[in-house]
Amino acid sequence: MAPRLKLFLPLILFVLLALFLFRGLSLDPNAMPSALIDRPFPAFDLPALQREGELGNDLLQGQVSLVNVWATWCISCRVEHPYLDKLAKAGVNIVGLNYKDDPQAARRWLQDLGDPYQLNILDSEGRLGLDLGVYGAPETYVVDAEGVIRYRHVGVVDERVWRGVLAPLYTELGGEYDAAALAGDL
Repeated sequence: MAPRLKLFLPLILFVLLALFLFRGLSLDPNAMPSALIDRPFPAFDLPALQREGELGNDLLQGQVSLVNVWATWCISCRVEHPYLDKLAKAGVNIVGLNYKDDPQAARRWLQDLGDPYQLNILDSEGRLGLDLGVYGAPETYVVDAEGVIRYRHVGVVDERVWRGVLAPLYTELGGEYDAAALAGDL
């Protein structure tokens, strides 16, 4: 009986490998789960990009916020930047996390392209990004008024992502913005 089993062993291994690969291909390639969902935003004490002083977790207390990880070296960040400007003009609270970037280049970027951020955390060494599990930029976290991470989006925030995913969660958590102004600006 054992010699016959050896004949079918390659076929069995092939079927198992095919099932494994099929399962992997059926997963959403943009889904990047985070161990931090429903946990407090990691503690930090980092400089502000555009002013003197340190910023800490109290920055994320009291109102729903989007924390947007960005950098001047990030091509996709340039793509999403105009939409973030529209969201900010509609009243969405956005905090920037300038990730592993040159501070002077980042300040020029905001001066030239507009500044959608309430404040910018300067994470030159990437320590906070490491604590967040950042894969790269852009990434956007939805943080509730108690400073708890409720959602993580990897990639560009655009109209489709905002309307389909982020806006419903933002408003469900108590975040307010002028949807009519945003719709009229598109």
